[in-house]
Amino acid sequence: MTRLALCPLLFLLAAVICPIATAQTTVNWKKVSVLVYTKNGKGYVHDNIPEATKAIQRMGTQYGFRVDTSSSPTVFSEDNLRRYTLLLFLNTNNDVFDTDAQRLVFRRYIEAGGGFVGVHSVLGTERNWPWFKQLLGGTFAWHPKFQPLRLTVLNSRHPSMEGVPATWEHSDECYFIKEMTPGPTVLLAHNLAGLNPDETEKITANRGMFTNLYPAAWTYAYDGGYTWCTTLGHDKKDYTDPTYVNHLFQGIRFIAGQVKTVDFNRAYATDRDTPVQY
Repeated sequence: MTRLALCPLLFLLAAVICPIATAQTTVNWKKVSVLVYTKNGKGYVHDNIPEATKAIQRMGTQYGFRVDTSSSPTVFSEDNLRRYTLLLFLNTNNDVFDTDAQRLVFRRYIEAGGGFVGVHSVLGTERNWPWFKQLLGGTFAWHPKFQPLRLTVLNSRHPSMEGVPATWEHSDECYFIKEMTPGPTVLLAHNLAGLNPDETEKITANRGMFTNLYPAAWTYAYDGGYTWCTTLGHDKKDYTDPTYVNHLFQGIRFIAGQVKTVDFNRAYATDRDTPVQY
């Protein structure tokens, strides 16, 4: 993953220098299907998954899109995935595929023009798979303890920031990221100056080249597909909080609006680690 070390600063500056959509895309929700995937590998598993899943299902009922849920990697076949507008990895963590054949199908879905939404601990998913870490924009490094956070919207014109407070006071975990890919456009940032000073030494060690603002949510057109990730969503109460639920819904809506067709004829990978065709 040599390109991940190029320049972490680009991860944040992309919000300024990269062209992005400035108007919300109209979504025909009747044609949208979402697969919510919740499998966790060995290690920590969030207790918020049932509440988080219900929140997505409520969105589907409210807006009229299909929501399927699974924690089984057997769902990763081309015949199955071609039915979905986007895949939503909901607080997944560690290894979530049983075989490299399943990883390849997931990768080919992205190459086919599919959408991906990642929530919170998704940053700790598939930590040994370089392509997946590039899809996310990086991988989990460390987080300070759960605490009140101050977040800043970096581009209020971006569709997925609709309704998100310009300065958002929200209790959560501030995820620090390593092996950053320089492509993502950061939309929402942590204010590191407000973090609990008890962990200043670790914060300084993990913040890298960033100063006060640090990525919290971003979007990324990668390898033929479309990605939106948020590091927020640790507390099960988030999934009944209107501000957080709106944040998550706007990410889903943005990605649903980007995906036009999922066409596996456009996919080129023959194994999970086929070199990316930039």
